[in-house]
Amino acid sequence: MSTEYDAATTLDVQGENCPMPVVKTKGATDDLQPDEVLEVLATDSGSMSDIKGWADTTAGVELVDQIESEQDGEDVYKHYVRKTE
Repeated sequence: MSTEYDAATTLDVQGENCPMPVVKTKGATDDLQPDEVLEVLATDSGSMSDIKGWADTTAGVELVDQIESEQDGEDVYKHYVRKTE
């Protein structure tokens, strides 16, 4: 469990490319209870715009934050998505 945003669960889609980060994020948010946060770890730079676009156009979810960091010399994109209903 992540403490950065008190995520209920973490979805690791590192190494996967579009559209899988969004597809798997949608599936994982379906399993959340309202107000729970999902942390998504991705290495696909396109996930920054893809997950934002998905969250902006999907009822019942809110993109809380996106963070770009480096882990073991590789860029990692962290997305925090809250289920709102």
